[in-house]
Amino acid sequence: MEEILFFKEGNVDYPSFFSDEIICQWLKIVAKHYERTLGSLNFIFCDDEYILSVNRQYLQHDYYTDVITFDYCERDILSGDIFISLDTVNSEIFGTTYENEFYRVVCHSVLHLIGFKDKTDPDAALMRKNENICLDLLKSV
Repeated sequence: MEEILFFKEGNVDYPSFFSDEIICQWLKIVAKHYERTLGSLNFIFCDDEYILSVNRQYLQHDYYTDVITFDYCERDILSGDIFISLDTVNSEIFGTTYENEFYRVVCHSVLHLIGFKDKTDPDAALMRKNENICLDLLKSV
């Protein structure tokens, strides 16, 4: 069952450009591109302190991050909980706009659900290539 839900935790507001309709349409296109089906995706937009507490509680990591993805996929059906810290979307690091980096982080999390990794340099390069493909797909929405 396809269901994409959006939540806020902590002291955050959705960015001014945020559109759940655009994200849902885009992720349908992304899933189709990678021959997957959308299942249940929960996007939890939060602040740094909230994502740090998730990182500590569930992953035993004591650091801030921009995104944490919990994978509940079965076969080719994309399902998961995705926590995105709106404080830590790294637009300054990558020399891009906050909006572009926001969408990059959203697709990054979905690419993890598809099976892409980013811990090694070759995997990270492949992830970046696929993020760019997804960002190009966003232009068709």
